[in-house]
Amino acid sequence: MQHDAMAERSNNIAPIPFEADAPFLKIVGELPRELNGTLYRNGPNPQFDSPGAHWFVGDGMLHAFHLENGRASYRNRWVRTPKWLAEHDAGRALFGGFGRKLPDAPANLTDGGVANTNIIFHAGKLLALEEAHLPTEIEPGTLATRGYHNYQGRVAGSFTAHPKIDPVTGELVFFGYNAAGPLTPALSYGSIDATGKATRFERFEAPYASMVHDFIVTANHVLFPILPITGSMERAMSGKPPYAWEPEKGAYVGAMKRSGTAKDIVWFRAEACYVFHVMNAWEDGSRIVADVMQFEEAPLFPHPDGRPTDPEKSRARHCRWTFDLAGNTDRFQQTYLDDLTGEFPRIDDRRAGLKSRHGWYACANPKLPMFGALAGIVHVDGNGRRLGQYLLPAGDTISEPVFVERSKDAAEGDGWLLAVVWRARENRSDLAVFNATDIEAGPAALVQLGHRVPDGFHGNWVGAA
Repeated sequence: MQHDAMAERSNNIAPIPFEADAPFLKIVGELPRELNGTLYRNGPNPQFDSPGAHWFVGDGMLHAFHLENGRASYRNRWVRTPKWLAEHDAGRALFGGFGRKLPDAPANLTDGGVANTNIIFHAGKLLALEEAHLPTEIEPGTLATRGYHNYQGRVAGSFTAHPKIDPVTGELVFFGYNAAGPLTPALSYGSIDATGKATRFERFEAPYASMVHDFIVTANHVLFPILPITGSMERAMSGKPPYAWEPEKGAYVGAMKRSGTAKDIVWFRAEACYVFHVMNAWEDGSRIVADVMQFEEAPLFPHPDGRPTDPEKSRARHCRWTFDLAGNTDRFQQTYLDDLTGEFPRIDDRRAGLKSRHGWYACANPKLPMFGALAGIVHVDGNGRRLGQYLLPAGDTISEPVFVERSKDAAEGDGWLLAVVWRARENRSDLAVFNATDIEAGPAALVQLGHRVPDGFHGNWVGAA
């Protein structure tokens, strides 16, 4: 019987077992000379197999594509968290899924952090993030791990993987769980100024214990989505799913002024849904408009009794939320802007929290049977109308597209999109560089790797100093 290699490679989530440096990469096409800096990308890459561990909770591995004067190099490194170091020394897995220790793990080992979700640059520090722990500081050139960064002890507990940087003030706005993670309704909120100093940190209670992956920040407001992927210590202790889809709890979004306190939060409600990622949000008079990628039912997590959610409803689509702060209603509006399956929305970050006219996200190819795989990029205007779409060859997949402006004073959307692409037939990866406003033309340049970069989560561009 003929061996079908393609059948074995239907996805790109298996870890790679090595760290590598590739100083001179082959380039197809021509890299724009203005692209001088590094694209940092984070994602799960478990060091050891662990029984029952979800792919989501694999050890963080950083991938750095450095572009300079038309040349490209690559480096990858695991984030050396306390968990990674302990397992490396033991030569085996010591944790299962979501920070759960294996029965034979050392009693004094308590930190199961993986730092695997995002990587940002703020106030001169490069920080690897995941939502259940403090930021982990990374040395920019070498990718060496420097350890947890707690802002001179001013920030306690965990720190979201999706903080927002205000493009006007340079302030970093964040939220987090308490020490028990998303198994309790306790959340924290805070901010770090442009110099890296923590300026506020306070706690509040959500309507119920929810997995809150992302949140919404505008010029004057911050909004916290509490959506029904629920956390339950009781379920976890009894061997049931610790995180589960409970639509009967409904959707809540808490709105507060950035100048106010947690006591001022006003709660809005809507039909049950789930959102992992926010594209952008802004103020329109007394209204707040937020564009999100909304699921009717949560993917990846079951009902409390273990039943899976409906795959037809477990796909995200570009959706607009509208909140009327001056109205006499506690309901918010949800309006789908497209029917295309997509995820990982990005904007020109110079418009974060302000009205934006350009957005991009990774999309599925509706013509292919492998409907869930992200196989293209969509460019949309400020109302979600498609301005362009690019689809990869069948079987190939694409990661989050990251926008890089042509120059500091370039018009919104004038620049490039960088995205890592997996070539299924060759089982290796490219860094694709698109003209951000002409993605239909396909990549202007491809940086070719000799190996694959496993599918991951989020990344950001850090320009050369």
